[in-house]
Amino acid sequence: MNTKVTIAGVEFQNPIMEASGTFGSGMEYSEFVDLNKLGAVVTKGVANVPWPGNPTPRIAEVSSGMLNAIGLQNPGVEVFCERDLKFLEQFKDARVVVNVCGHSAEEYIEVVDRLAGESRVDMLEINISCPNVKEGGIAFGQDPKAVEEITKLVKAHAKQPIIMKLSPNVTDIKVMAKAAEAGGADAISLINTLTGMKIDVERQSFVLANKTGGMSGPAVHPIAVRMVYECANAVNIPIIGMGGISTWQDAVEMMLAGATAVSVGTANFYNPTATLDILSGMKDYMVRKKIDDINDIIGIVK
Repeated sequence: MNTKVTIAGVEFQNPIMEASGTFGSGMEYSEFVDLNKLGAVVTKGVANVPWPGNPTPRIAEVSSGMLNAIGLQNPGVEVFCERDLKFLEQFKDARVVVNVCGHSAEEYIEVVDRLAGESRVDMLEINISCPNVKEGGIAFGQDPKAVEEITKLVKAHAKQPIIMKLSPNVTDIKVMAKAAEAGGADAISLINTLTGMKIDVERQSFVLANKTGGMSGPAVHPIAVRMVYECANAVNIPIIGMGGISTWQDAVEMMLAGATAVSVGTANFYNPTATLDILSGMKDYMVRKKIDDINDIIGIVK
């Protein structure tokens, strides 16, 4: 049975990774999950300098999911390299994908340049849902021209293959996928969170200090599957599918729609072993369906 998948020349022992921001940088979950059994560890977003994040409260439970407005709090790239990357050196079997965030092209490039010489970094996932401060706060990922431009700039500096993480908060996700491909992206990942809001009817006030937050969890899964399917039929680069994956069935569904690999996000919060549970279920599915190679199911539903 072959569970290996390859994305932009990087081989993963299996297609299971976790979604950025739901797993710390691996250290926080290492007592629950053997990181060596994952296809990859995807780190929390890393910026050029420490980001404090948004004021609290910044997480709220909603029906079949959650809202978060963490604001990409992180200690900055220097602390990340000294602490988190060094910790991950002991897990040789899992690839390391570093999520990169920034408010301007210059901020992204500063992080990408700093990570260029880090041998433990196998791929970069560029979070283009960040607000572009030079364009009035519109996220890079909501303007196809900006998607193509930031992709080209990052690609010119990156020493590792780049994954552009797409926002679902757009009119046509295919346009954004094509823009990333045109900019030279080695792969794309989707979906990031959907913008949502929750109001406390007793207090008659917003539950989140930020008013809005990113919606994730099982409720968004059908939307994510549809968007992955659309993008898989619009571009010729690999896709990492995510969005509400909480069972092996969800993961298989995402691959049938066209994803080469999948990321598990919100499920980690209520089931710390969700990633390995899903991997086990997928292997059982392969045995039952007499599937010798996991790659044989990618995108077969047309």
